[in-house]
Amino acid sequence: MTTSPDGEHDSHDIVAPGPQSPRSELAVAALLVAAAVSAIAFIVVYSLEKFSTQHELLGITLAASFAFVAAALLLFGERVLPSEEVAEDYPEAAAPMEQEEVAKVMEESTSGITRKRLLVGAGGTAGGAIGLAALTPALSMGPWIDVAPLYRTPWRPGRRLVDDKGKPYKAEEIEQETFYTAFPEGSSDRNLGASLVVVRVDPAALRLPPERAGWAPEGILAFSKICPHAACTVAIYQKPTYGPTQPGPALVCPCHYSTFDPAKGGEVLFGPAGRPLPQLPLTVDAGREIRAGGNFSDAIGPSWWGIEMEEPH
Repeated sequence: MTTSPDGEHDSHDIVAPGPQSPRSELAVAALLVAAAVSAIAFIVVYSLEKFSTQHELLGITLAASFAFVAAALLLFGERVLPSEEVAEDYPEAAAPMEQEEVAKVMEESTSGITRKRLLVGAGGTAGGAIGLAALTPALSMGPWIDVAPLYRTPWRPGRRLVDDKGKPYKAEEIEQETFYTAFPEGSSDRNLGASLVVVRVDPAALRLPPERAGWAPEGILAFSKICPHAACTVAIYQKPTYGPTQPGPALVCPCHYSTFDPAKGGEVLFGPAGRPLPQLPLTVDAGREIRAGGNFSDAIGPSWWGIEMEEPH
């Protein structure tokens, strides 16, 4: 905006000067800073993985960041930028003079802002923080953010296998040609890494990989119940009714009939599953109770495993 020596509006200006509003400018800057803080909070919550309401906090912080940005833009357009309505015919082609007028309009529209540096700095901070928040899920694939939480399950060495009523399983209770479901003692069964399928095969029939030689005491094996194809529950135990001609025991997912050989460490026999069923190492203690010997042989579930480790409430 230009003014004449007596302080009046220059008739050559295109945009009429609007009233200056320092308080509104400060409010816009505060909203942008709040957006940046919310975006940083999203990064902190995502990175720590230590909150019981993890998913809710992620949604709240990200939504708050966008809400603060939207409020800042609305306030900026309503209280800071001058506005006027002009009715005229739409030009057929842009002439050099018209282009100069557009540039002049842009310049004069912001001439009344008293805290440009503050607003630019706050806007840059908010944009950078939101951009980093958007990149954080991708960065979590490594190596900058710890990816261990994506592979964490409730299973630890020494944790007992229990049934749905919390009763520990004993080795002699696991019979051949029978399907058992087990959970980690003291852990929520809502965790997708918790549920196991437990079976028993003839120890002479075991053909486990060499590194898993001691994972099946007395022929007792445990595998994740989450199918590595589409995260359905492995719920069928196929057993031969006439051994000489039929294939041996197998675990079957009823959704797409992926079939796994427990005697060979969950190897895929049939179906769309692209990798073996993850196996859990087992031990039998002095009291004949079955305990976990460690974590699974591989990540459980399909390719998007780790994104939602718990069922929605």
